[in-house]
Amino acid sequence: MDDFAEIRPYHDDEVVPVLAKLLGDAELLNVVANLRIPKLNRYLPWLVRPLVAWYLRRELNGVADVVGFQRVIKQYMDTMIEDHTCSFNVSGLDALAPNSAYLFISNHRDIALDPAFVNYALYHHGRDTVRIAIGDNLLSKPFAADLMRLNKSFIVRRSAKGPRQMLAAFRQLASYIRFSLLEERSSIWIAQREGRAKDGNDATEAAVIKMIGMAQQKPEESFSDYINKLNIVPVSISYEWDPLDAAKAQELVHVERDGAYLKAEHEDLKSIAIGVLGNKGDVHVSFGAPLKGEFADAARVAAVLDEAIIDQYRLHASNVLAYMRIYNDESWRELRVPEITDRDVADFEQRFAKIPDAFRLKAMEIYANPVCNQLRSRDLRAIEKAV
Repeated sequence: MDDFAEIRPYHDDEVVPVLAKLLGDAELLNVVANLRIPKLNRYLPWLVRPLVAWYLRRELNGVADVVGFQRVIKQYMDTMIEDHTCSFNVSGLDALAPNSAYLFISNHRDIALDPAFVNYALYHHGRDTVRIAIGDNLLSKPFAADLMRLNKSFIVRRSAKGPRQMLAAFRQLASYIRFSLLEERSSIWIAQREGRAKDGNDATEAAVIKMIGMAQQKPEESFSDYINKLNIVPVSISYEWDPLDAAKAQELVHVERDGAYLKAEHEDLKSIAIGVLGNKGDVHVSFGAPLKGEFADAARVAAVLDEAIIDQYRLHASNVLAYMRIYNDESWRELRVPEITDRDVADFEQRFAKIPDAFRLKAMEIYANPVCNQLRSRDLRAIEKAV
């Protein structure tokens, strides 16, 4: 029996039939056509879609396993990084054992790019790529679920209805994470929270840790024993520019003003496309040390993760300039910050001039909050040391 068949990534022997199904999926062909040649697809879909199918068959020719599929994805990632980022840097990865399985828990700023950049860093350092947790709320189209599972994603069933179904889904998910890490020795990426930190405040939800802990084998294992076995690595991903900064600011303003924000149909899929194709400036991925020690409960694990993710976060000129504009103080100079150039200032002014007045301050707060959080973390450590 395959206890995880409904949620796990596809196995190698499933790749060819799944690809064959996808190449005949009219909805997928239409989506690709709209992305590549939208005007022509609008007027001549009968011509465009067979061309798209031919193009995809050519791109996927010879792909017979997951590694082959990820090689195709890598080519697109290389192009995206070259075209839509100014630089990509990695720190901390050399301190991690190449052949160990890790549970990478990262901050969450972009739906698709956070795990993609972690995978990119691992791949280009000769490491195996991770299995990626992805919510079924992002998989409203069947072809999207197939594509994600081909790319080593496993499904978090957030749409489960009722307490019993939700509990069963969480137990299955926790068991799969344990199985992947401890039995199959395959690393996993999961976000520190459900949903992106749209306001720039990176905070781990204890509920995520509680879910992971549901696979603890009692009474043989204590909670601390299990957490230590999982090799949890805090990861901080920082973007100089967020392609969705104006959209996030607008949503946050609406929530503050109206109490809620109603997403449009398939808005998350549109956000994925904007995030991938938008300018991200300099991107940095920082890997921390695996969590080791005594942990009384999930809240303690979350607190340790928060401290590491906040302190590892590589600040950019955009963060510092936003902090200066809002708070007008010099305390940021005590942090590890980049040199601010005239070009940085000009780029900052130009970008925020394009954001509507009603959302501009909120957008600046998104960029400034990582600076605020590092200052707060520094102050807390100073108090603890004094005590």
